[in-house]
Amino acid sequence: MKNIFKIFLIFMMLVSLMVPITVFAVGDGNIDSGGGGMGDGTSTDKWSPGYDGVRVSVVRASDHDVVTTPIDLTNKSPTNVRLHFGKVSKLSYNGGRAISPSGQSYIFVNPAQEMPRIVSTNGSSNIAAIKSYFTDEQVIRSIASITGMDFDILIGGDYKLLLEPMAYYTFQGVMIATTATEAAMYDEQLSGLLRNKMVSLSHKNLPLAMFLEVGDLGYPAWSGSTTKAASNADIKSSLGLGIVRFTEQPEPPIVSAYDYEYRVNTEVITSVMVSGGQSDPDNPTRVSFIIDGRDYNVGNVYYPSGDSQLAWLKWTTPDTEQDLVIDIIVNGPGSTKSIINVKIVDLDKNPPPNPVADDRNDSFTHSSVPNREEKTNANWSIWSPWWRAYWVWHSTGEDSGYWCDHGWWEFDLEQYTASLSSDMSIKNDSKNPTASGRTFKSGYGINQTVTANVSSNQSSAITYVQNAVSYFPEFGYETFWRLLERVSSGSNARFEFKKNNYSTYKNRIHFTPIWMPDSEYTVNTWIIDAWTPDGMLSMNLTDTLTIKGNLWQDWHIAPLNP
Repeated sequence: MKNIFKIFLIFMMLVSLMVPITVFAVGDGNIDSGGGGMGDGTSTDKWSPGYDGVRVSVVRASDHDVVTTPIDLTNKSPTNVRLHFGKVSKLSYNGGRAISPSGQSYIFVNPAQEMPRIVSTNGSSNIAAIKSYFTDEQVIRSIASITGMDFDILIGGDYKLLLEPMAYYTFQGVMIATTATEAAMYDEQLSGLLRNKMVSLSHKNLPLAMFLEVGDLGYPAWSGSTTKAASNADIKSSLGLGIVRFTEQPEPPIVSAYDYEYRVNTEVITSVMVSGGQSDPDNPTRVSFIIDGRDYNVGNVYYPSGDSQLAWLKWTTPDTEQDLVIDIIVNGPGSTKSIINVKIVDLDKNPPPNPVADDRNDSFTHSSVPNREEKTNANWSIWSPWWRAYWVWHSTGEDSGYWCDHGWWEFDLEQYTASLSSDMSIKNDSKNPTASGRTFKSGYGINQTVTANVSSNQSSAITYVQNAVSYFPEFGYETFWRLLERVSSGSNARFEFKKNNYSTYKNRIHFTPIWMPDSEYTVNTWIIDAWTPDGMLSMNLTDTLTIKGNLWQDWHIAPLNP
C-alpha cells in the first residue's frame, strides 16, 4: 500500500569523519550473542581478532523483501579479499538462492562512526555496545544514506534492518569474506573442510556473534548453546543475525470472552472482543475458533489503535447435551489465546406429565411470573480501514528526487443493529364444549400461538428466533415446561405447542390440571435463540385466561328411558 515511485536516486557513501554530536537511539535492537575461545590457527587457516564487520540489509516488514543492495560495514580495510560471495542477505539464501563466488572486487564501507568489536574471541559479550551502535540515530542516518534509503521512510515503521556478522580470514592460504550463513553454506560445499580447519570462528564465534532474543522476520529466537560450535543447519536457520526495528512492538491483542449456554441443534453465534495495538491490512488480525477439534477462521478483523473489534463465528451446536471448551487463538499484531466454556442443553426433556382426573394438589399456591432475561435490541459495529495517501517530495539534488507516499490507515465505523418483537396468545381448545370467551373450566386444554419477528441491517450476521419455551402456573413456572414447535421459520417465525400424545385428537394442546383453583391462568413463554454478534435476543411474554369451575361440573348422569 505504501508505493514509492522513484524518479532518480543518488547513492552516497559516508566515509569522512563526523563532528562529535549528541546521539539518540532511534531503533530497537533485537540482538544477543555468545561465543568462546578461538583455539590455534595455522599459516594457511587463520583469523586475526578485530577483522570483522556487519552486512546490513534494509527489509520491508510486511513481506520480508530486501529492498536495497546490502552493504558491508567494517573498521578494517580488507582490500586483499580474494574470495567472497557478493552482497546477498540471509533472507535471500533462506529463500532458495545458492551460494556462488563473486567475480568482482570486494566492496566495503568504513563507517564514519567506528563500530564496536563484533566477533568475540573469549566468550565475553559485546552485545550492549553493538545494540547501542546500531540504534544510534547518526549511525542509522549513515546507513540510510549509504543504502540510498530516505531516513524518515526507513524509521517510519515499515522497514527493518537485518544485521549479519561478518569475518575476514585466511582459509587455505586465501583471504575470504563471509557472513555466518555463507560460511555454513560454503562448508557444505566443501564437505566439512571449513569447519574442520576454522570451527572456532566459522561455526562458533561468528554465528554466535548475533542471534535473536525474540522471533522476527520468520526467524526464531535462539535457545540453544551459546558456547559450543553450531551445526550448519542451525546457523542457516537461526544464527548469525540481528534485527533493528523502528516502531514499538505492538501490544498483544486482548481477548474478552464470555461463557455461553446454548440449546442442542441450534444455529448460534460466538463472539470475542479483540483489542490491543492496531490491526489494519498491513498488520491484519485473524481469530481462530477451535470447536471439537475443528478450526474455524475469521479474518479481516481490523481496528484502530486504542480501540477494539468484535469477531464472531456462526455455527450449529451438536444434537446432544454436553459441555464444550472453545479455544480462541488470535494471530495479528501480537498473538494470544483464550477459552470459552460452553454448556449445551436439551430443553425438550422435561414436558409436563399426563394429567388424570383424580389429581390433587391441596397445598398449591400461586407463584409470580419470573423475570427471565430480555434483550430486544442489539448493536455492534465493524471498523473499515482505508488508506489516506499523503505524497511527499524528497529531493536528492537540484533537479532530482522522488515522491513517497507517507500516508496512513484511517478507519470508518459502520454501525449495525438488530431488534426483536414478539407476541403470544393463548385460547381455549376447540374441543372444549363449555368454554366462553376467555373463560374456561380447569381440566380442559388450551392452545397457544407465538410470533417472533427479527429485523436487522446485517442479516448475514444474525440468526432468527429458533426456540420458544412455555412455563405454567401449576408447576410454579419451573419444574416442567413445553418446548414449542417452530411451525414457520425465518424473520417472522411462528411457534405452537407440539402435538400432545395424551390428546384424543392429537391436538396442539396443554391440559390444565383439574385441581387448579378459580383464578387467572397465566402462561409464561420465553422467546430465545435469536443470536447476534452482540449476544442473544430474547423476550419474556405472558398471556392470561380465567378459570371458573372445573371439568367435573360438566359431567352428569343421564336417566335411562323406561
